[in-house]
Amino acid sequence: MSDVEQITRASQLWKLMTDAQRRTAAEAFWSEGEAGAEHAEVIGLLSRRLNFRVKSVLALPLDRKAKYTAGLAAVSDAVAGRLLVTFHLTHQRPMMSTFLDALGIPHENGLIADDAAPSLDAATLPPAVAALREQYPLEDVDLYLHTLRLQDHATWGGLGEFL
Repeated sequence: MSDVEQITRASQLWKLMTDAQRRTAAEAFWSEGEAGAEHAEVIGLLSRRLNFRVKSVLALPLDRKAKYTAGLAAVSDAVAGRLLVTFHLTHQRPMMSTFLDALGIPHENGLIADDAAPSLDAATLPPAVAALREQYPLEDVDLYLHTLRLQDHATWGGLGEFL
């Protein structure tokens, strides 16, 4: 089994992200506000790791929360998934748009409509991936392609051969 096939969970992908990607993802995660189960889970993790009261973690400035979150080696799949999504939605919209345009998939600023079921023409995949690799950093492209595979393997499973 190849390394690509072994990445089956968002938490595995989190561990493979560069330090810069993790920090940027954590900043996006905390910038979206402190609502939801994933935020509560990270607050609990940070509280235990830092030996802080929850109230103290909540009072930390964004940059410190992001730094500590980026340093978490292990997070749940739900938290890792949320970190990946906020990273891409906040910082990778141009790359997402480039890819979907190259595939001929309708989108709005890199987002496919929730009710749309994109169908891929296998012939368009190699040039679309090549276009990304020419325009964006390799580690960002690979992270994006892995994230797509994890979110919807039925649609994006064919990306494995490009990773």
